[in-house]
Amino acid sequence: KQWPLKSESLQQAHALVAEQLSQGHIKPSTSPWNTPIFVIKKTSGKFRLLHDLRAAINAIIEPMGGLQPGLPSSTMIPFNWPLVVLDLEDWFFTISLHPDDAPWFAFSVPALNHAEPIKRFHWTVLPQGMCNSPTICQRAVDLALQPVCRKFPDANIYHYMDDILRTAHDQSTLCLIQVAVRQAIQNAGLIVAPEMVQPESPWHYLGWRITQQTIIPQPLMLCVKDPLTLNELQKLLGSLNWLHPVLGLSIELLHPLFDIIRGNSHL
Repeated sequence: KQWPLKSESLQQAHALVAEQLSQGHIKPSTSPWNTPIFVIKKTSGKFRLLHDLRAAINAIIEPMGGLQPGLPSSTMIPFNWPLVVLDLEDWFFTISLHPDDAPWFAFSVPALNHAEPIKRFHWTVLPQGMCNSPTICQRAVDLALQPVCRKFPDANIYHYMDDILRTAHDQSTLCLIQVAVRQAIQNAGLIVAPEMVQPESPWHYLGWRITQQTIIPQPLMLCVKDPLTLNELQKLLGSLNWLHPVLGLSIELLHPLFDIIRGNSHL
C-alpha cells in the first residue's frame, strides 16, 4: 500500500515518475503487486525517487549474496604504472528486467488532490531497491571485461560495482586497453560516465587518493550526532564501508549496524 505523501513530495514524485517514464525505465502497469514509493531531498536540493521493495523481496526473491568479499586494494598497483579510472553511468538502468519478472516491481502514484484514479507503473530495468540488483550488475560488468582481461593478461583491471581501474606497464598498452574496455562496455549495453573518467593524477578510487608516488585514504570527516536519524546512520555506514579496510574493521563487526537500517518489512 502506498504511504500518504505531503503535497511537495507528491508533486516531486509525479515529476520524477514522468522522467523515468520518458527514459523508458518504467511503463504503465496493471500488476497486482504494489509496494510504496517516497522521495527524499538530496544535499544538492534535487529530489530522488525511492522504491521500498522489502515486501516484494521477502515474498519472491532469494538473495544471491555478494560476488566480491571485499574491496580491491589499490596498494597492489605496481609502482609508476600509468592508470585510468572510470565510472559507469546509471548502471542499474542499463540492464533490462525479464518481462515475466518486471510486474513484481510495481508501484502506484496517487493523483494530486485525488483529481483522477491512481496510476500504476512497474520497472523495466533493474530497480535500485532490489537486493540482487548490485550482484546482477557486478556479474554484467565482469562478463563484459573478461575478454579484455584475457587479451591483456599482464595488465591490472580492477572493478568494484560501477568503478573500474585499469593500469599497465606502459602508456601505449594502457591506450589499447582503454579502447578495448570502452568497446566491451558498449557491447554489453553499459555506459561510461564521461565526467567521471580520470586519466591523470591524482586518481580517486574506492576511497583512496592515488598519485604516482603515494596511495592514501581520501580526506573524510565523520559527523556522528546523538541521536542519529536513519538518513544520518546511512551516511555514516556508507563512510565506514570505505574506511573499514584502513581501520582494520571486519564486515562482520559492522553487520549489526547494517541490520538496523534494513528495518522490519512487517511494520
